[in-house]
Amino acid sequence: MDQKEKYIFVTGGVLSGVGKGITAASIGAVLQAAGSRVSIQKCDPYLNVDAGLLNPAEHGECFVTKDGAETDLDLGHYERFLDIELTQKNATLSGKLLSELIANERAGKFGGKTVQLVPHLTQAIQRAIAKAGKGSDVHIVEIGGTVGDYEGLSFVEAIREFSQKVGRENCLFVHVVYVPFLGTSKEFKTKPAQNALNDLRGFGIVPDCVVVRTDEVAPMSVAKKISLFGGVSEESVLLLPNADTVYRVPLTIAESGLKPLLTKFSGVTKEPDLSAWKTIVKAQTSKPKKTVTVGLVAKYMDNEDTYISIVEALKSAAWEAKVGLKVKWINAEEATNDDFAHVDGLVVPGGFGARGIDGKIAAATYALEHNTPYLGICLGLQVAVIAAARRGGLKDANSNEFSDTKNNVVYIMEGQSGKESTGGTLRLGDYPATLLRNSKAASIYGSTQVVERHRHRYEVNQKFMQQIEKGGLIVSGTSPDGKLVEFVESPTSTYFVATQAHPEFKSRPFRSHPLFAGLIQSISIDK
Repeated sequence: MDQKEKYIFVTGGVLSGVGKGITAASIGAVLQAAGSRVSIQKCDPYLNVDAGLLNPAEHGECFVTKDGAETDLDLGHYERFLDIELTQKNATLSGKLLSELIANERAGKFGGKTVQLVPHLTQAIQRAIAKAGKGSDVHIVEIGGTVGDYEGLSFVEAIREFSQKVGRENCLFVHVVYVPFLGTSKEFKTKPAQNALNDLRGFGIVPDCVVVRTDEVAPMSVAKKISLFGGVSEESVLLLPNADTVYRVPLTIAESGLKPLLTKFSGVTKEPDLSAWKTIVKAQTSKPKKTVTVGLVAKYMDNEDTYISIVEALKSAAWEAKVGLKVKWINAEEATNDDFAHVDGLVVPGGFGARGIDGKIAAATYALEHNTPYLGICLGLQVAVIAAARRGGLKDANSNEFSDTKNNVVYIMEGQSGKESTGGTLRLGDYPATLLRNSKAASIYGSTQVVERHRHRYEVNQKFMQQIEKGGLIVSGTSPDGKLVEFVESPTSTYFVATQAHPEFKSRPFRSHPLFAGLIQSISIDK
């Protein structure tokens, strides 16, 4: 293997959701701030081909890349922290690799050999890692799940073999563990973390660094015990308690014993410029002069990670406007006008299925009738169109997704009928749009030509535009050929803009997205 890149592998122990993604992204941010070219990848052991059909209530949002990959939400962390646009190669699921292996076996490409997890799947994983890291100085690979899970064993074996192929000196292993605090005995318990480290060593990997996640600040005795029983130096144990903001983590890493380890490993001795991160932390943790309340009309109420990119985009816009932000979660299945009346603005996010749709239509209707600032995202555009059409005289206006009504102001994309419950049939990734000159949308973007990411199947039925316009909305953006509606807005509202796209995926903590910035600014002016 032609070795140029260096690799950092981030694994997790004790439990899932321990913060591997934030840790990986933060390590990348520190290296990037010092001048290294950083690339990053998520390897998930799920047998799914992609994340498109995973339940968002269980796994959080499905993040979409510019080339249409439906991925784990950690890729959103990566893009926000590193300000890069990722692609298909940055998300690797074992289901995809296995399906390719089986297809190759059926095509006779193995020449009659027995196809096995080792070496065939492990080699496929290694090829995916090498491909994703090509051209970078340091390639960071997060291994999803928890070390010791049966489904993840091939990935752990793959990175162990990989380190032998490229040279152990070109690989850095970071293991993230959780140390709980027992209230009854008033002590931190390191035994689960010790066991997690034993598991990793049992698979042939001795970590170079251990990141210890805790709910509260832990004493140095925890680091000493992890060092003693985990086989790593005390300087290489980083205690990482819950932070007031995740954007503080790069600063914590840069001030810890992990920084000299990263400097030695990368070979870049330049001091990282983390001034932007300090600015963000200060903006998020300082007390603002005024606070705005945005109602998020949602149907997945059990897991806030379902809408994490939207929440982060709202935060970024609030920091930029120098106002505080309070997100009020409004259950779409129980929403009333009283809920809408007690917020300064409304966001209706994307989603699939009929559950909670009446509450989302009600939110759009309320915003139109009460001049409440409104941002509709994907399904948020579709419910706005339905609301306007009903106000314009089509009382049974609806979407083919929810009803068989003849007045289907939102209808199935051509060629997609009958495929509604399957994956891989969506309009995914970057698509261009042409905005109406002098429209609110064009003013917000400062341009009539934009590109946004998409994830949807249904479109606005333009034969009903007369009723939709009568109900208060105009089309302010379409696909370049004019066939697909991309943006609608209310000409008489202070701020009522909806897009068929998912602009939250392109928002950054240092650079808020124009649509979210416009929403927050319109609210701030009125406050």
